[in-house]
Amino acid sequence: MLMHRHRLEEAERRTLAPYAAFADASRGRQHPEAESAYRTAFQKDRDRVIHTSAFRRLEYKTQVFVNYEGDYYRTRLTHTLEVAQVARSVARALGLNEDLAETVALAHDLGHPPFGHAGEHTLDRLAKEHGGFDHNRQSLRIVTELERRYPAFAGLNLTWETLEGIMKHETEYDVPDARWDAEARPSLEAQVVNVADELAYNAHDLDDGLRSGHLQPTQVAAVPVIGRLMHRLAIDPARFDNRARYALVRDLLGEMIDDTIAHTHAAIEAAGIESVDDVRAHPDILVGHGPALAAELAALKRFLYDELYRHHRQIRMTRKADHILERLYVAYVQRPEMLPPDVRREAERLGAERAVVDYLAGMTDRYATDEYRRLFDPTWLT
Repeated sequence: MLMHRHRLEEAERRTLAPYAAFADASRGRQHPEAESAYRTAFQKDRDRVIHTSAFRRLEYKTQVFVNYEGDYYRTRLTHTLEVAQVARSVARALGLNEDLAETVALAHDLGHPPFGHAGEHTLDRLAKEHGGFDHNRQSLRIVTELERRYPAFAGLNLTWETLEGIMKHETEYDVPDARWDAEARPSLEAQVVNVADELAYNAHDLDDGLRSGHLQPTQVAAVPVIGRLMHRLAIDPARFDNRARYALVRDLLGEMIDDTIAHTHAAIEAAGIESVDDVRAHPDILVGHGPALAAELAALKRFLYDELYRHHRQIRMTRKADHILERLYVAYVQRPEMLPPDVRREAERLGAERAVVDYLAGMTDRYATDEYRRLFDPTWLT
């Protein structure tokens, strides 16, 4: 049986919940174009995101540990893939549109600069007089302006629903863009990605912290949710090995996912949600944890912030990243003739400051470090 797009859209109507985002009801694209014969509009969006240069560069951008610190730590790319997997699992259980959830998840970090949140803070400070820098807005710039793959338009010409999910991505570390239909809630698929992002970094930053030795088993056992899971799994912090770490992280992630599904389903039922319009008009976010686990996870986040993200070795890396990006920014703005020809053209169009921020944000950790050496190390060959 040939699965033409119309069959896929019909299958969505038969199998998804009435409050899911249906591909055949999309608000469409900014630039009119024919849809694919064998993909829904959201599937087409997903494929366009995956084939961008920005998506490939995530492989060499920091999650917590800079890429060269070890081959086993998460990068921004592996984190993105893990968020997409969690988002699909939650969306499937709730009867939501997996394709839209996956697409938003794959695109949600495209705008991250090198060196993680440290790099973002530096670029925002440097560009304060020229619009600042926010990776959600930068993700939107990438998919609407900076990726140029089609002769008829700039960007990827994604659907309105995907763009909404990017701009309304919201976690403890991500602020949604108030310019984007501020009064309306995003789709449930976008809300799922927001929570999936937090689930992924709660579990996997803990994993990387334990693997690196920045966190110790006896130390994390004092965190209530971790201590409870260790007790349930009969893990002795004094005899902690790789298999114990795998089991701990697996159970933590599984419990967070199961709790999210159960609590969200109950919230949807209690609110009487029957359509996407009901979701957008509802005063509260509907996807989330139950109160008990939410309190435990808040304590885990505080612990990770204090003991991992503010670890003295991470502070050193943050300072180094700030130094590298600031020196590159000042050098390029003062001497734009050092920029590649395409970036110089953007500097003439947008101004040197904005073009340089775009250029730096697109760099990987490795490229930014090498570029610093090329400019400031007299022994480094250009």
